[in-house]
Amino acid sequence: MTYTQASLDALRRSGDELADATVATLFERGEVGTFNTLMRYVSTAGAPLPDGLPDVAREYLNATAAPPSWVDWGEMEKARLFFIDNNVHISTALSFASMPACYVVPHVAKLLSATHGLNYPSKRMAETGQFTVYLMQPDAFEAGSRFIPAAQKVRLLHASIRHHLRREGAWDTESAGVPICQEDMIGGQMFFSMLVLDSLHRLGIHMSEEGADAYYYAWRVVGAMLGVDQEAVPKSLAEAREFLDLYMIRHMGPSPEGALLTRQLIDLYEEVVPGTFFDPIVSALIRHLVGDTCADWLEVPRTPWDTVAKAVPHLLGVLETIEDRSPLGAWALDRIGHLTTVLELSSLTRGRVMHYAIPEHLKKEYGVPSGPARTGRWSPPAATAPGPR
Repeated sequence: MTYTQASLDALRRSGDELADATVATLFERGEVGTFNTLMRYVSTAGAPLPDGLPDVAREYLNATAAPPSWVDWGEMEKARLFFIDNNVHISTALSFASMPACYVVPHVAKLLSATHGLNYPSKRMAETGQFTVYLMQPDAFEAGSRFIPAAQKVRLLHASIRHHLRREGAWDTESAGVPICQEDMIGGQMFFSMLVLDSLHRLGIHMSEEGADAYYYAWRVVGAMLGVDQEAVPKSLAEAREFLDLYMIRHMGPSPEGALLTRQLIDLYEEVVPGTFFDPIVSALIRHLVGDTCADWLEVPRTPWDTVAKAVPHLLGVLETIEDRSPLGAWALDRIGHLTTVLELSSLTRGRVMHYAIPEHLKKEYGVPSGPARTGRWSPPAATAPGPR
């Protein structure tokens, strides 16, 4: 489909009817605390729902307990293998490109600040990392897996933010649209799929067109499970490129919240990196992946390591050569990649399981936005998000 300013404006007026109705009822009946307490025991697909769970929550969980009927499981397996083969690179892209891209959209940065993102940056990253790891498990959609309950909870989390902001009059829906609207949900899906593929390309990672298509397809399935309107979502990489470019042109720009969230993201990963000598590589990677314009908006510091970051594709090219020529080398690199991803996630979660609870309150100092911000081998087209480089 073709995306226009008018069609995206229409998406700004829509939320998620099922999840919104569920959350509204839980708050009206004073059952949010009960729901959060009992849902801590619902962590695997197919497990019996606990006694005492509010009826409206039980109905929602039963209605969303299965993936869409149109899922192509062959494509999902290709996506999982693509993730295994590129897990470190994908984790790097999610951390140093996808998250900063969220922060370069001012109204999204404000939303993240409303959900304690400014005080607890590791929680946001840990939730994102855990969610992706759950998705790419071989049994992600089978009984006993953790992905489906996580998706159900995240969908309600988004609905609860919409509920709070509208109930407290902390969001100008008339000018800014519905908070976490369909346009922003699709935009988020693009950040975690299309922008990741862009970043892998920028890192010099060679991808088959089949692998890139499958990875994007997996995030289409995720979007469906998170309440994204399947009539509006891009169905192909070409459509995804069109949507992402238009979305970023409409909204990207500097904001105090975006700069502060980025600073906390940098501080967080500098703590993860052993010692202090390699700390500047965090800022350098962000700047390399999002480009100088966006990095300047986010106040990412320039460092002598900016030049070093540009050499990363050459190093990764050497590793890819080893992987292509040696089955043992490929196995070893995949294992190292898996262990690195697990270590990074463990550092962020500090060994905890993230439960994606519905927040009962939002930050008191949350600011009201005045309105929308300014307006073979796979390789991306010439125009690549998130914006000017």
